[in-house]
Amino acid sequence: MIGERIKQARTAAGLSTRELAEKAGVSAMAISKYERGESAPSSRVLLELAKALGVRIDYFFRQAQLTLERVSYRKHRDMPAKEERKILADVQDKIERWLELESFLTTPWSVPFEAPKKLPAQVAGYDQIEDVAIMVREAWDLGLNPIPDLIDTLEERGITVIATPFDAGQKFDGFSAKANGKPVIVINETAPGDRQRFTLAHELGHLILKERLARRKLDEEDACNRFAGAFLVPKQYVIKALGNRRTWLEPQELALLKAEWGLSMGGWTYRARDLDILPQIHMRSIWNLFREHGWDKKEPEPQYPREQTRLFKQLVYHALAEDMVSESKAAELLGMSLMQLHACRKMECPDEAAHQ
Repeated sequence: MIGERIKQARTAAGLSTRELAEKAGVSAMAISKYERGESAPSSRVLLELAKALGVRIDYFFRQAQLTLERVSYRKHRDMPAKEERKILADVQDKIERWLELESFLTTPWSVPFEAPKKLPAQVAGYDQIEDVAIMVREAWDLGLNPIPDLIDTLEERGITVIATPFDAGQKFDGFSAKANGKPVIVINETAPGDRQRFTLAHELGHLILKERLARRKLDEEDACNRFAGAFLVPKQYVIKALGNRRTWLEPQELALLKAEWGLSMGGWTYRARDLDILPQIHMRSIWNLFREHGWDKKEPEPQYPREQTRLFKQLVYHALAEDMVSESKAAELLGMSLMQLHACRKMECPDEAAHQ
């Protein structure tokens, strides 16, 4: 078990066996033997490994068992395999913390996730997806207005949301998965807020649509993109904002709509095209302007605020307040030292701990 933990933490840190060996003051061969279970590190070496990997000693003895089944993955085709393994290791660590926290809680943190019962058994066309998105909103009592906090909305419906750091440009957005049978959506915590929101809605689309799509007629990725746009901005509000027919969309107009709805400027152009408001020829003209200014890669300032994952931290502090967990266990779950936890409890959280 300790060997598996060392390998998982090393992968999450993006270190080779040689790099970890140098940081911990042991040989690369020793690290390999630890990871294969052929030998066990001493207490002193374990302390050095914990320091080098940025984890607490308790991490190596965590008992949570996780089966992660990936459902879909939104990544650029040339994302390095090393970076993909790093993301998956970080996600696994965070989901394991969730599972361990759940074992201490006396009441469930949300209702179990389930798709609304009135959804059609089969979705035969992209236009029908517009109706499916509205059905989900209605079943979840969201109305038709902008959704201010999408992560909270999903977590309230039993979907675990994990934010993982990834700073390699636009090569990774997120993925959806099942962890021990429960739905999980992972997002890139460094992405702009509008991009995060589209990823969250897109991955929700996978969870809602996966078994409903007419396979020979609809591409699943295209269907989930359509669902994401329709879920974030319902059809009638797109028409209300843009009108029935346009030949051009002003960038400033799109920026203001983005600020209101949390859908990117580019996302608004696709909504206009999908709903036959903006003909394809005019869509191309707008995107030529986007590419000319680099807005296809980074939209103009100000960026839409990033989504925040708060529920896990809130529940850890709740468990601590009710003596369900010790300070040591709370610090381990939060991925911080006891000293950092003490500071956070006094509302003096250091930056590096506040963003764990």
